[in-house]
Amino acid sequence: MADPKGFITTPRETPTRRPVDVRIQDWREVYEPQSFEHLQKQAGRCMDCGIPFCHNGCPLGNLIPEWNDLIWRGDTHEAIDRLHATNNFPEFTGRLCPAPCETACVVGINRDAVTIKQVELRTIEEAFSTGDVKPLAPDRLTGKTVAVVGSGPAGLAAAQQLTRAGHTVVVYERADKIGGLLRYGIPEFKMEKHILDRRLEQMEKEGTRFRASVDVGGELTGSALRKKYDAIVLAIGATQWRDLSIKGRELKGVYQAMEFLPWGNKQALGEVEEPGINVAGKHVVILGGGDTGADCLGTSIRQGAASITQLEIMPRPSEERPASQPWPTYPMIYRVSSAHEEKDNRMFSVSTEEFLGDGSGNLRALKIVETVFANGKFEPVAGTEKEIPADFVFLAMGFTGPERSPLLTQLEVEVDDKGNIKRDSNFAANDDGVFVTGDAGRGQSLIVWAIAEGRSTASAVDRYLTGDSQLPSPIEPTTRQLMV
Repeated sequence: MADPKGFITTPRETPTRRPVDVRIQDWREVYEPQSFEHLQKQAGRCMDCGIPFCHNGCPLGNLIPEWNDLIWRGDTHEAIDRLHATNNFPEFTGRLCPAPCETACVVGINRDAVTIKQVELRTIEEAFSTGDVKPLAPDRLTGKTVAVVGSGPAGLAAAQQLTRAGHTVVVYERADKIGGLLRYGIPEFKMEKHILDRRLEQMEKEGTRFRASVDVGGELTGSALRKKYDAIVLAIGATQWRDLSIKGRELKGVYQAMEFLPWGNKQALGEVEEPGINVAGKHVVILGGGDTGADCLGTSIRQGAASITQLEIMPRPSEERPASQPWPTYPMIYRVSSAHEEKDNRMFSVSTEEFLGDGSGNLRALKIVETVFANGKFEPVAGTEKEIPADFVFLAMGFTGPERSPLLTQLEVEVDDKGNIKRDSNFAANDDGVFVTGDAGRGQSLIVWAIAEGRSTASAVDRYLTGDSQLPSPIEPTTRQLMV
């Protein structure tokens, strides 16, 4: 156990965010540096419970009490070893995961939970700063080859694990650079891209090969992949966005969130002088109240939008844990992201009825109406219709599964009734030698699930190629069947 009285004597404290009026002038991450001594006190709040429910809350099974104790004692070298034992990319999860481990923390039953996510993040950052993150190249090669299609967190986790097992792994990405949504979907103010690049550099030194700007299913067909590789891992994500087919959808100014966010990242990194979608001085409306909507909000603020309104069809959540979502489950409560701290103009229980044009094909406003949930659906409230001025609307309403690309037909994989690629309890598709990992098989989910799936898929692929595997599998086949 860390500090035996830490959870009583030390209050929970998270790092300070930079002042709003300062941070909206740039694209850098929003948090100020935290001293290691302060971090140690926060790690000391961990009770090292007899039954650590934080393990249950974390899909990766992170050894949270162990590295909390090690950080409290100042043993950063052993701490990063225990953290890396279950998580390939703690610098990603420490920034982007919503921390279901903290909502499952035993201290959180009647006190504020341990700042697990921040301890995780600072542990890996300390390790990078001291040179403790080194390439782990395999001692020998197996002679087996694996193609990983998609370079998001699931694909990268599978690739790193399989490379370390001695297989020759090539990661294919259709975009200009490797990283998937980590590079093109996550704004710079949530994770600066040099964080991604330094991990990719480690993977390259270990032997993983990256091929960007490759249209797999087009210029590189599925049959060509099968001839060249012993196994294929589909990590293509759930990028089929949910649309809103109402009157006026065709108007110029209505975009999907993922048509907008990549331009913000390119602008932040100085890759373009003028982003293809620029809301400077314009009125913006965001449809969707989740993380993607908040990302659109923060990006619009930094581009200099004249006004921003975020609409959500669901009622405003409670600030307290609902009785139907007791500890240690992850509760749906009212949350304020860093972007909402900068500008919070959310409207709940409203629905968009029509996009209104200016007569020249351009968007000028939205027609919205208040809603109530009745008879199993959202019903409009008569007499509550009104217009909201809008030059741009961004649809951030989630995703419905992987895109129906030619690759899926070429590999003859099947899709289930939810739109996800079918797979068995070992992550194998119906076509021999083809495996499916991450959102492509699971559906839209969290980054921590993506990494857990990538690690587990790598173990399954390793067994397929060699007959056995020493790679860990956080999602065991028997439990996976229960969760899907």
